[in-house]
Amino acid sequence: MKTLVLNVDRDDDFGRKAKINSPIIGLKDNVKAANELAMADPEDSDVNAIFAAISLYNHLADQKKDVEIATICGDINVGYKSDEILAEQLEEVIKKTGVNDAVLVSDGAEDEYILPIIQSRLKITSINRVSVKQSRELEDTYYRILKILNDDKVLKQFILPIALVLIVWAFFVLLNMTASGFGAILLTLGLYLLIRVFKWERKLEMFWDELKSGFLSGKLSLYTYALAVVVLIPFAFLAYTEAEKYFEQYVPLVPVLSFAYNVIWGIVIAGLIAVFGRAVDRSMKEKKTPAIYYSAPFSLFAFGFISYAVFGALFEGFLNWPENFNVSPFTTMSFILYTLAGILIALIGAVINHYIKESSVVEEKALKKTS
Repeated sequence: MKTLVLNVDRDDDFGRKAKINSPIIGLKDNVKAANELAMADPEDSDVNAIFAAISLYNHLADQKKDVEIATICGDINVGYKSDEILAEQLEEVIKKTGVNDAVLVSDGAEDEYILPIIQSRLKITSINRVSVKQSRELEDTYYRILKILNDDKVLKQFILPIALVLIVWAFFVLLNMTASGFGAILLTLGLYLLIRVFKWERKLEMFWDELKSGFLSGKLSLYTYALAVVVLIPFAFLAYTEAEKYFEQYVPLVPVLSFAYNVIWGIVIAGLIAVFGRAVDRSMKEKKTPAIYYSAPFSLFAFGFISYAVFGALFEGFLNWPENFNVSPFTTMSFILYTLAGILIALIGAVINHYIKESSVVEEKALKKTS
């Protein structure tokens, strides 16, 4: 019984790349074809397949078995046309070699589609699948992934939110607060997406750099920021405690308005402390205080008076919602006085800001003339 070591090239790489006519019969012609294709395209998987077929042929020949080797090729248009050519070439090989069975050497599942064609003409004794130990596609993918993971842009856009989620989740799991952890994850992702949408990354980076340099240089603003947070926390806690009274009996808007109404002056005081520290640092650095820091306290007080009046009136107005909306809080003397006081303070701040800016322009012009 004569065995055929059959190598199949379904898309005719030998013909297209190495210009070799098929079928390729005999050891000498297959070795020549293997070398030609290897020189034409050393990365082609068919090179590995034909050398595997040659190796198997030599192994069987060494065992004194009656063996022959052949390579049949199809067409680049893989399908009916290709399989028709393969069937014709297989008939030619069988006629010339007189083989009875075959060992199919394949470099992939695509070539095995012709198994029915071969089995209808020869008995298949064995199928040898050739797997390349170092796949270019897999290796390229591996290094491409490593390169992507080293890209700062990719790290910040994709890896950072995943890391934040894992850290927050782990923190709450360690505290046995798994249910709260889900809410904290949503809050963390929401804040991250908000920062991305408004492009606050650069501002946060600058703030962090200032924070680090503040520790080294002893900037006053670093400590006033911390003091501002310390001042704001009790105001927020008291405002939340007050808002809790309205959670169950009223619409959700009422506790929100209550919280805002009670936390307003905490925000104003914290803002004044933070602005003071920042103004001192800028004055020491630039030898003068920018105009914005003169008007900032007026803006904060104006915000406080107007917001206190508006949120207070809205809070009282929605107490009976949805039955009715009470308009009378907007007509009280306190609402009018607080609102007018806020507007007046804002106007004074705007005038002072304009005056200081004009004075700075005049000074700069005078300096230019003297120089």
